[in-house]
Amino acid sequence: MKSQPQSIRERIERVDDRLVSVLERYGHRLHRRSLGVLFIWLGLLKPMGHETATSLLAHTIYWGSPETMVLVLGWWEVAIGVAMLYKPFVRVALFLLLLRIPGTVLAFVLLPDVTFIEFPLIPTPEGQYLLKDLVLFFAAMAIGGSIRHEYS
Repeated sequence: MKSQPQSIRERIERVDDRLVSVLERYGHRLHRRSLGVLFIWLGLLKPMGHETATSLLAHTIYWGSPETMVLVLGWWEVAIGVAMLYKPFVRVALFLLLLRIPGTVLAFVLLPDVTFIEFPLIPTPEGQYLLKDLVLFFAAMAIGGSIRHEYS
């Protein structure tokens, strides 16, 4: 008996199945590690003296001088990144992020003239940076939801 030639749809489904398998196997791990590297990279900019939107956050947190708070927030981000790199510490990273998010939201509330050109649709570059922080937080939550799976 001759085997029937595969339809184009069957071939596409087979390729799609392989692709999804690769994404399931490596996607979460790469996502977690890339977030870790990003947090370390952006966090280190602050203690190295590079201006970032964190200086905006430092002005909304009243536990120290803005200069001190920029350093604290920078090292805080480095700690988040290191914790994201090591799967057993992802919960620690999520906790550190959870503690940091109120400062991000507070910046939008206390400094809307600095975070928006036109509220609520046109953020300033500083506002865009803070929105990125919120997206990274939700991305980290997705990783946190998968840490019990073998592929994380």
